[in-house]
Amino acid sequence: MCKRTSTMTKEVPIFKTWAPEWLIRFGILLLLLSSVLLFALSTADGNAAAGYYGMEPADVQFSLLLFYAAVASFAGVERRFFERIVTKEYLLICIVLEIAIAYACYHTREIWLVFVLRFLQGIVNCGITSICLNLLFGRLKSEHSREQGYTIFYGMILCVSPVTALFAAPLVEDFEYNVLYKAIIFCFLPSAALLYVILNRVHVLRKKPLYQLDWASFFLFVVMLILIAYVLIYGQQKDWLEDKGIVYSIIAIAGLFVLSILRQLALKRPTVDLSVFKYRNFSIGIVFLIILYLVRGAFSLTSSYFITVLGMDSLHANELMIYNILGIISGSVIAVRFLMQQKMLRLLWIGGFGLLLVFFLVMSFLFSTEADADTFMLPLFLQGMGAGMVMSPIVMFIVSSVPLALGQSAASVGIFVRFSTFSLSLAFINYFQLYIKGMYSANIERHLSLLDLGLPQRLKLYQSALAGRGMPTDVAGKVASSLLNKAIQKQAFLRFCINYYEMIALLCLGTIVLIALQPVISRTIIDVKGKRPAAAGF
Repeated sequence: MCKRTSTMTKEVPIFKTWAPEWLIRFGILLLLLSSVLLFALSTADGNAAAGYYGMEPADVQFSLLLFYAAVASFAGVERRFFERIVTKEYLLICIVLEIAIAYACYHTREIWLVFVLRFLQGIVNCGITSICLNLLFGRLKSEHSREQGYTIFYGMILCVSPVTALFAAPLVEDFEYNVLYKAIIFCFLPSAALLYVILNRVHVLRKKPLYQLDWASFFLFVVMLILIAYVLIYGQQKDWLEDKGIVYSIIAIAGLFVLSILRQLALKRPTVDLSVFKYRNFSIGIVFLIILYLVRGAFSLTSSYFITVLGMDSLHANELMIYNILGIISGSVIAVRFLMQQKMLRLLWIGGFGLLLVFFLVMSFLFSTEADADTFMLPLFLQGMGAGMVMSPIVMFIVSSVPLALGQSAASVGIFVRFSTFSLSLAFINYFQLYIKGMYSANIERHLSLLDLGLPQRLKLYQSALAGRGMPTDVAGKVASSLLNKAIQKQAFLRFCINYYEMIALLCLGTIVLIALQPVISRTIIDVKGKRPAAAGF
C-alpha cells in the first residue's frame, strides 16, 4: 500500500495541468525579479536612505552587505529546509515572513533595527530565490536550455542595480524613502499569489529528514562575513589599524577562517568540500570572477558622477542606465550563442573585457564639469555589452570545472569570493576617493592664493550676484566662499573618477593579456547539465 501511494505521489506534476508553460515561467521570473530587487533596495538611493534614517553613507553600504552576508551564509543550510518542507508550503512561509519584515522596515527608523531586519530579509530571500531557481531550472530540459537559463539569471543580476534605481527613483522623488518597502510588498504579492495558485502540493526536491544540520559551520561563516563587511566598510572611517575594534575584527576573521577550514577538513560530509581547489580550471575561473567583480564595482561611480558633478537628479541619471540594460541584454545574447556552439570562448572573454576597457578609457576622457547626457549613451551600452559577454560564461566555466558531486561546494566557494570581492570593491572606492580627493584638494588650496586665478574678483562676483538677489552682504560673503569650496570639491571628485577609471582600465588590459595566455579556456567543455545557480548568486 505504501509503495503504491509513493508511486502515485511521484506522478503528481509540480504545476497544475491547466497552467500553460508561458504562465509558469512568467510567474517564476516575476517572483525572482522581486527577490532580486529587494537585494539592492537599501542602496537604490543612498542619499535618500541616509537622510531618512539619519545614517552615514557607510551605514547604508553596511546594510546592503548584511543582507548579502545573510543570503551567502544561509545558502548551505537552506537547502535542507527546502528538501524537508512541501514546496507550496515553503513558498507561503517565505512570502509571509518577507512581507512581514518589509512591513516592519516600512515602520522603523532605528538604525540598529534596520540592520537586524535587513539581515533577516536576506535569510528569507535566500529561500525565495532557491524556490524560483529550482522551479525554473527544473523545467529546462531541452539541449542548451541550461546555458540559456544561466545567462538569463546572471543577466538579471547585472541589471539589478540600474533596474532597482529606476524602480526607486520616481517613488523617492515624491514620497518618503520608506515607501519603497511598501512598494516591494506589492511586487511580491501578485507574483507569489500566481505561483502559489498554479503549484501542486509536492516536493520539488527529494524529501529528506531534517536532522544533523551543520549550524556550527553556518554561525562560523555568517560571523566571518559580517566582520569582513564591517572591516572593509568602516576601516577607512576608523583609520584602519588605529582602531582597536578593527584590529580585533581582523584577528577574529583570521581565527574564524582557520576554524572553518579545519572544521570542513574534519567533517565526514563537509558543507564545503575543499577538494574543489584541486581542479586547476576552478582556480582560474575564481581569479577571473574576482577581477570581474572589481571591474563591475567601479561602474557605480558613473551614476555618482551624473548626480554629483553634472547635477542631474536621480531620476534622469538612472534613465540613462536604460542604455546599459540594453547593452547587458545584447551581450548576454552574444554570450549564449558562443556557449551553445562551444567555440572561441577565449575570444568571447577577450571581447567582453575589451569592451569594458574601451568604456573606462572613454569615460576617463569624457569626465568633465559640463557634458551633454547624449554623449554617454554609447559608452553605457558598451559597458553593459561587455559585462553581459563575460558574466555568465565565467560562472559556467567555474561550474563546468568540477564534477557534479562537488557542485554545491563550488557554489559555496563562489559565494564567499563574490561577497568578499564585492565588499573589497566598495572599500577600494571609499579609500581611493578619500585619498585622491584629499590630495587634490590640498594641492589646489596650496596653490590658491589671493594672487591666483583672479580669486578676489571671482569671490566678489559671487558676492555681488547673491547680493543682487536680496541676500545681505555679510551672508553673501560667506555663501560665496562656500560656493568656491563646493567647486573645489567637485573638481576633486572629478579627478578621483578619472584616476580610478584609469586604474580599472589597466586592470582590464592586464586581464585581456592573462586570458590570451590561458588556452585552457577555449578547450574547456561548458557542461551545466544537472546544475543550477546558487540562491546567493546575486
